[in-house]
Amino acid sequence: GTANSMREPTPYQLIGGEASVTSLCARFYELMNTVPQFATIRALHPAELCASRDKLLMFLSGWLGGPDLYVENIGHPMLRRRHLPFAIGEAERDQWVACMLLAMESIGVEEALRQKLLLSFFNTADFMRNQPP
Repeated sequence: GTANSMREPTPYQLIGGEASVTSLCARFYELMNTVPQFATIRALHPAELCASRDKLLMFLSGWLGGPDLYVENIGHPMLRRRHLPFAIGEAERDQWVACMLLAMESIGVEEALRQKLLLSFFNTADFMRNQPP
């Protein structure tokens, strides 16, 4: 682009900002809570999902290029370290990513953006893996 062109919109803007990220997180945990396919990862979470949902919302806000709410409220995400207490293998990674894909489809994330985010989500989830394949 030209020197004075607008910067590329962030995924946060493309997805629809705070309202959409909030919907995405709510839908993600709703699916995790109700779809039998996600029982393994549901079991890794507390009975009450509100805190998990709020943390994911704060994290995704910054991860997608919006306000860095997690850092402002909690500190550095240190994702891998925070997930070490949980046994996360390929099955858990794949369930988490499948649940997120379903949540993105469900709230109407546009397909090109969904594919791009899916790859990023997969890579991030794969980094959480702490069990041998």
